[in-house]
Amino acid sequence: MKFYFAPMEGVTKFVYRNALHAHFDGIDKYFAPFVVTNQSGKLKHRELQDILPENNQGITLIPQILSGNANDFVNTSKVIKELGYDEINLNLGCPSGTVVAKRKGSGMLIDVEELDRFLDHIFAAEVTKISIKTRLGIEDPEEFYKIMEVYNKYKISELIIHPRVQKDFYKNTPNLTVFRQALEMSKNPVCYNGDIFTPQDYQRFIKEFPSVDRVMLGRGIIANPGLINEIKTGKTMDKECLKAFHSELLREYKQLLSGDRNVLFKMKEVWFYLSHIFEDSEKLAKKIRKTEKMADYEAAVANIFAAKELRSGNECTVNQIFHK
Repeated sequence: MKFYFAPMEGVTKFVYRNALHAHFDGIDKYFAPFVVTNQSGKLKHRELQDILPENNQGITLIPQILSGNANDFVNTSKVIKELGYDEINLNLGCPSGTVVAKRKGSGMLIDVEELDRFLDHIFAAEVTKISIKTRLGIEDPEEFYKIMEVYNKYKISELIIHPRVQKDFYKNTPNLTVFRQALEMSKNPVCYNGDIFTPQDYQRFIKEFPSVDRVMLGRGIIANPGLINEIKTGKTMDKECLKAFHSELLREYKQLLSGDRNVLFKMKEVWFYLSHIFEDSEKLAKKIRKTEKMADYEAAVANIFAAKELRSGNECTVNQIFHK
């Protein structure tokens, strides 16, 4: 099985990826949060910084593009290729209302004919290999059958399917019935993405889909950085390893960002997910959220690592925070 780390805007940029890679094994590919294309083809400073090879040493990184214009996609692809990348991921899965309104992300699934024209243009350019991360459609999973017919016309390096429609956002449950049919229909390699938060989730999935040889995890890893190792070995994450991961993450954000306020904002984003691997998670999350000064934050975190234990086995679940 190949394990991929899904991108999450605002959380999984290079500082986070490097700390994760330094302290936890098992991720075969990291996908960067999307680069938004423009007519110039130039990348914004923060987008460029995130995918610079020198900021991603020792990991396999796949840059991702969000675009609704085929020419812009091609021009941006050329810039990314010059950095040394031979594969780019096309984001057709982002469910954000503002993104969809611009016919980007999963908004491109609204018009299947336009999607076909877009793909024809970017694949004909042959700049790099192209993988696609997709949803099933906008409102009805049945939309995916026509979408799959379009995908099958192109040599997609990997088709990463998140089996929800755009209107679901991250609610409801993945539609495994349609995923099974997509798996049978696809002429391209298929990767599964969606709601693998625990080793038990993973075991249930592979029991139902033994032929799938690659899965993408996102929120599950952010909530439990040791998840893949737990899946592979059955061993619960060591708290000292998690503490070392946190320490490196905090140290690198202090060096990169200006002012405690910005660092605290980043760390609180991480703790929104991470707190749920500890006992008394709601109380811990509240304590972290209330901190306004770095000294108070560091004291709160030190107390957590000293006094609280990690949840074990079936207790270690984050489903409740993703399906409210």
